[in-house]
Amino acid sequence: MGNCLTVGPNEALVVSGGCCGSDTKTYAVGGWAWAWWLISDTQRITLEIMTLQPRCEDVETAEGVAITVTGVAQVKVMTEQDLLAVACEQFLGKSVMEIKAVVLQTLEGHLRSILGTLTVEQIYQDRDQFAKLVREVAAPDVGRMGIEILSFTIKDVYDKLDYLSSLGKTQTAAVQRDADIGVAEAERDAGIREAECRKEMMDVKFQADTKMADSKRELELQKASFNQEVNTKKAEAQLAYELQAAKEQQKIRLEEIEIQVVQRKKEITIEEKEIDRTDKELIATVKRPAEAEAYKMQQLAEGHKMKKVLIAQAEAEKIRKIGEAEALSIEAVGKAEAEKMRLKAEAYQQYGEAAKTALVLEALPKIASKVAAPLAKTNEIVILSGEGSRVTGEVTRLLAELPVSVNALTGVDLSKIPLLQQMSSTQA
Repeated sequence: MGNCLTVGPNEALVVSGGCCGSDTKTYAVGGWAWAWWLISDTQRITLEIMTLQPRCEDVETAEGVAITVTGVAQVKVMTEQDLLAVACEQFLGKSVMEIKAVVLQTLEGHLRSILGTLTVEQIYQDRDQFAKLVREVAAPDVGRMGIEILSFTIKDVYDKLDYLSSLGKTQTAAVQRDADIGVAEAERDAGIREAECRKEMMDVKFQADTKMADSKRELELQKASFNQEVNTKKAEAQLAYELQAAKEQQKIRLEEIEIQVVQRKKEITIEEKEIDRTDKELIATVKRPAEAEAYKMQQLAEGHKMKKVLIAQAEAEKIRKIGEAEALSIEAVGKAEAEKMRLKAEAYQQYGEAAKTALVLEALPKIASKVAAPLAKTNEIVILSGEGSRVTGEVTRLLAELPVSVNALTGVDLSKIPLLQQMSSTQA
C-alpha cells in the first residue's frame, strides 16, 4: 500500500523509487502523486521567489578605480519538466538558505567579472544597461542549475576615494559655467532688442495716435447715427417682445392648468388604489388572522374536550378492568381455599387419629420455637450436677413428660406412636 500526497503551487513534490527497482521519478507541482510505502522516497523543493543581494566590494573597473556595487536579484526554480529535474538534481535536500548561497555566489562572480570590463562612467550613468548585461551573462549559468533570474537591478554604486562625487562635481561645474554664459548672452541680446523695440514703439505710437484721433471723430458720428437707429429698433423689439411674452405666458398657463388636471386625475386614481390596497391589507392583516385565530381556538377547544372525554373513558375502563381482575382473583383464591379445606376435611375424616397426630407433629416445631424464644437471648446454659449421668437423665425425663404435655394441650396421645413407644421401652 501507499499514500496519496498533495502539494501546493509554491512547491514541487518529487517521488523516486518504486517496485522492481524502478528509477522513474515523478514530479508534481500544485497537484498530487502516489508513493509506495517503504520502497518510495518523497522530497519537496520550494518554487517561491528568492531575493538575493549580490555585493561586490572594492572591485577594480577597466580604469583601475575600486568601486563597490550592490544589486537586488529575484530568482526561482523553473517548473519546466527537464529544468525542474535539473534543479532537483542540484538542490534537492538543501535548504532555501543553501540554494540562495549557491546562486548568490554565481551572480557575484559574474557581477565582478563584468565590472572589470566597464568604466566608472558606464556603470554609474547607465545602470539599466549594466544590470541587463549581468542578467544576460549570468542567466545561462544559473539556467543550467534549473534557476531562472526574474529580475536584476543595481541598488547602489559607490567608492571609498570619492571618485564618483568628484566626477559629479566636475560635470556640475561645467553645466553651471555654460548656464552662466548663456544667461549673460541672453541678457545682452535682450537689452539691444529692447532698445530697438522702444524706438519702433514710439514711431508706431505717434502714427497710431494721429489715426486714433481721426477714427475717434468718425466713430462718434457713426455712434450717434447708430444709437438713433438702435433705439428705434429696441423700442420696436421691446413691444414685439412684450406681446410675444404675453402670448407665451398665456400658453404656459393653459399648459399648467392641463398638467394640474392630469396630476389631479392621477392623484384620484392613486387614492382609489390606495383605498383598495388598504381594504385588502386590513382583510389580510386583521380579518383573516382573526378568522384563523377563532378557527384555531375552536379546534383547540374541541381537541381538549375530546381529549378529556377519551381520558375519562380510559380511566373508567381501567377501573372496570381492575375491578374485574380483583374479583376474579378473589373468587379464584376463595375457591382454592375452599377446595383446600374440603380436601383437609376429607383427609381428616379418612385417617382420623393419624391425621390429628400428623397435625400435632407439624405444629410441635413451631410450639418448641415459641417456647425456646426466650432462651435464644441466653449466651450460655450451665447445668450443675455432680454426676455425669445426671444430664442424660434430665433429657430422658423431659422426653418422657412430653406426650403428657401434648395430650393436655391437644388431646392427642403421643404415647401410641410406635417410635415413642420404642423409646419408652428402651428407657425402661
